[in-house]
Amino acid sequence: MSGEILFERDGDVALLTLSNPGRLNAINAAMWVQLREAMARIHADDSLRCVILSGAGEAFAAGGDIEEFLTVRATVDDALHYHDELVARALDAIRACPIPTVAAIHGACIGGGLEIAGCCDLRIAGESARFGAPINKLGFSMYPGEMAGLLELVGPAVLLEILLEGRILPAREALQKGLLTRVVDDEAVMDEARAAAARIAAGAPLVARWHKQWVHRLTRAEPLSAAEKRAAFDFLATDDYREGLDAFLSKRKPVFKGR
Repeated sequence: MSGEILFERDGDVALLTLSNPGRLNAINAAMWVQLREAMARIHADDSLRCVILSGAGEAFAAGGDIEEFLTVRATVDDALHYHDELVARALDAIRACPIPTVAAIHGACIGGGLEIAGCCDLRIAGESARFGAPINKLGFSMYPGEMAGLLELVGPAVLLEILLEGRILPAREALQKGLLTRVVDDEAVMDEARAAAARIAAGAPLVARWHKQWVHRLTRAEPLSAAEKRAAFDFLATDDYREGLDAFLSKRKPVFKGR
């Protein structure tokens, strides 16, 4: 059976599952395309408030499907198409998603799996999860267009350690190095991911989108323009802002509509 990206919906939370049975969810070319398409679908759905990405079975994802590299990367032009048009575009779609994303990680989170997790906003892993990109042992380097999420997440020193040593990190070390948000018992990973999604979904959805937007903007060196500073107060014109203040003053739970 070929791999696929499974899409489910649980209320206002989308569930994406990397599924490639028998191959530890190794991600093939078709799955990268499906992942990008799924993220585009989610991006366009204003009713969603969070996305959980996970892997089927006993792993998150054990990297790209190396067996197909002989065909999809047979020439430089083939490799550029594969890495720019398939892989990097899928990863960029996760990073650019305005809706908060949570990676629920168990088992192997290697290579392409690590790249996917690194593009998510939160990463919740089980105690036995393991992380790395040992591609130096396979004789190829990580494509620059795929490094952006990991570089933004952990910085050059940790990323170079991961790539130069090719070592597999246990969950606790990955947490210490900034790769993870938190580590929980293996059996609690999805429950904790769902709980995090519920906390996110309970907040004002426009605010979540703005927080993501501004955090990414502030990673750029140039100072905020006067127009950007004014835009930071767009919330003043929203129904959700008025609802949040009224709920606080009335000592009740707010009901946000995303308007």
